[in-house]
Amino acid sequence: MDQPGFTASLVAGGVAGVSVDLILFPLDTIKTRLQSPQGFYKAGGFYGVYAGVPSTAIGSFPNAAAFFVTYEYVKWILHTDSSSYLMPMTHMLAASAGEVVACLIRVPSEVVKQRAQVSSSSGTFHIFSNILCQEGIQGLYRGYKSTVLREIPFSLVQFPLWESLKALWSWRQDHVVDSWQSAVCGAFAGGFAAAVTTPLDVAKTRIMLAKAGSSTASGNVLSALHAVWRTQGLSGLFAGVFPRMAAISLGGFIFLGAYDQTRSFLLELGRESP
Repeated sequence: MDQPGFTASLVAGGVAGVSVDLILFPLDTIKTRLQSPQGFYKAGGFYGVYAGVPSTAIGSFPNAAAFFVTYEYVKWILHTDSSSYLMPMTHMLAASAGEVVACLIRVPSEVVKQRAQVSSSSGTFHIFSNILCQEGIQGLYRGYKSTVLREIPFSLVQFPLWESLKALWSWRQDHVVDSWQSAVCGAFAGGFAAAVTTPLDVAKTRIMLAKAGSSTASGNVLSALHAVWRTQGLSGLFAGVFPRMAAISLGGFIFLGAYDQTRSFLLELGRESP
């Protein structure tokens, strides 16, 4: 990828990530508390919905920037003609690679954030230092596998659908979609992907919130899913599905719309510069 394209993807991804994470943080807190094994009200209910926001504020920019730089770079390496039937496969591979890289930053931030969300009386730094003291670096990466196993299927659905909807809309109106149109496509793609991957999100939440040394804390996704199914059935596997869909639909609108808008602006600025 050329230097302007690389820089534009990095900055646009970071701006989009910070925007969506901070705007939709309360919905994410409610979703986490609905999925918590201790129950919604014991986890904090509607009180202190911004608990854990410092962790998100620190992690959002590098996390989203890492995803989009990797996503655009892999698309560039696998350059496929837009009319090719292989185009969705290119988007799937690019999104999967982006998630694997981004999760190296996202998971520590997510572990601290989720523990703060269900224990709003404890500060973010206190939770962070406790994890390091009691579990070491590996404690910050608890749930890495389950997060990747959630994010890859999510991206395999979201990004090809987003790109396909943009291509279809562009074809129908005979010109490239505007940023707001890209955002609408992102909202639809994100909401659909959120719904079908909710059980994996529940498993990831349970693993991250489990007590150190417990069987759930070992990170076995199938075991976590089975435990939820055994105790709460289908409703447990889809706990928090509506706030998750709402957050990710709105998130897709803001995130992918802001990404396209910022990237287009930066590339245009680069072309105008001598």
